[in-house]
Amino acid sequence: EGARPLLKLLRLNLSGKRTESIGTMPVFPSSLFSLLFFKLSIFCWIGSFIFFAFSTLQYKENIMASSFETTLFPIVQTINEYLSNYVLVILLLGVGIWYTIKTRCVQVRCFKEGWNRVFGNITLNGKKGGGGMSSFQALATAIAAQVGTGIIVGVAGAILTGGPGAVFWMWVISFFGMATIYAEATLAQETRIVELDGTIKGGPVYYITTAFKGKFGKFLAGFFAVAITLALGFMGCMVQSNSISATMETAFGIPSWVVGIVLIVICAFIFLGGVQRLASVTEKVVPLMAAVFLFGGLIVLAVRIKYIPETFAMIFRYAFEPQAIVGGGFGYAIKLAISQGAKRGLFSNEAGMGSTPHAHALANVKNPHEQGTVAIIGVFIDMFVILTLNALVIISTLYAGDGPLAGCGAAALSSTFNKTNLAQCAFGTVFGYKAGSMFVAICLFFFAFSTILSWNLFGKINMVYLFGKKSANVYTLLALILIFLGTTMSNDLVWELSDMLNQLMVIPNAIALLALTSHVVKHSHTPERLSGRENG
Repeated sequence: EGARPLLKLLRLNLSGKRTESIGTMPVFPSSLFSLLFFKLSIFCWIGSFIFFAFSTLQYKENIMASSFETTLFPIVQTINEYLSNYVLVILLLGVGIWYTIKTRCVQVRCFKEGWNRVFGNITLNGKKGGGGMSSFQALATAIAAQVGTGIIVGVAGAILTGGPGAVFWMWVISFFGMATIYAEATLAQETRIVELDGTIKGGPVYYITTAFKGKFGKFLAGFFAVAITLALGFMGCMVQSNSISATMETAFGIPSWVVGIVLIVICAFIFLGGVQRLASVTEKVVPLMAAVFLFGGLIVLAVRIKYIPETFAMIFRYAFEPQAIVGGGFGYAIKLAISQGAKRGLFSNEAGMGSTPHAHALANVKNPHEQGTVAIIGVFIDMFVILTLNALVIISTLYAGDGPLAGCGAAALSSTFNKTNLAQCAFGTVFGYKAGSMFVAICLFFFAFSTILSWNLFGKINMVYLFGKKSANVYTLLALILIFLGTTMSNDLVWELSDMLNQLMVIPNAIALLALTSHVVKHSHTPERLSGRENG
């Protein structure tokens, strides 16, 4: 009797239903074990079929994705070549020359004023609270965006391809870019919107819609917002995080996934703290990274000081006689030198691209002109100090005197060096290759990390413009995921798409800059009488 409850067993039948028998043994089709084996076999067959089908589908999808990427990559690459070599060089250089003339060389007239505003009351502990930043914090955030990995890798690539003379054309382009960035900063200040809670909204989308009313203005602003969100906020940050992980793994042997985890933890802490926390970080990181790089660069130049006159002579000589080192005819060589210098000069200082106005719009200043003069100093620091120092280090160690590339043409260079290791070799001639690689890796970390912070902010501002404040948290989450993925993977198509969108966003920005010339001119000529803003 005591065993009868144990006889309440489950009866299994072929329908898969469960029945209960009390007081009797269960009835089986043949035996319990054979039935279980039968069902397990069916399950395994079904599982195998599903796995095979999924694997086949995944294989086909991979083939299709690979085929799609193979087809799309050269198309995007061709578009980028035309944009960077022709459209943007002409457009951005034209805007720079236009504003240099219309503002009567504001970059020269107001340089001292801007210098005094930046360094006259510099502080690494800006005001807390409110919706904006101090003028220096805005400048630091802008410089953080400008001084990315391109400041090291980009200038190396320009010299490698266009010769030392490319540096001269970088200087020329950057001179005109200082007028362009003055226009961007003043317009960003004039058209910004200060909400009741103190939140400040500003950037190209706001002066684009000021320049063009109605559907056309909304279309241009929307196009710009989508392009910059994808190019900088998402894909661009992946490129920067990939550079960080690659250099850290090469120089220090740190696994990329470890770099990724550390990076997103730090970024999440800063992103979630809002504009104030980001500004507090950039105002400290930017001067620190500049000081570290300048210190290392000046040590190299001090060791190679006897080659400095030759270095400057090479820059000016090969600016107009590039065929002596680049090879080919004069026409081809001069075009190559100018195009390489122009592209690097335009894309390093970001003048006219529409990125840094987001930072300058947040500055709490008396009038738009004040921040415009501060923005001029940003381009000067980026191009005439940091980038120039890197160029002098590369040329004085590798090209001048007894350098390994002295007298070499482009054909010899391509087989020995590339834009990635050129700076490492340059610093390595004085520090030793291993120490030089570590120094460049540390500098790249600071440059790329600060760029991620600024680009994330710029993308977030435009995400909120497109989809409202509630989209900010979703944007931050997506950005963090992509930053981590950037450290663990590399995709040439993604990088090319990022470049393409980065270049396309210039077009609506430049059109609006030209349309609002009168607004900029009045600020540059009579700033003391224009303390008010159109919105705010």
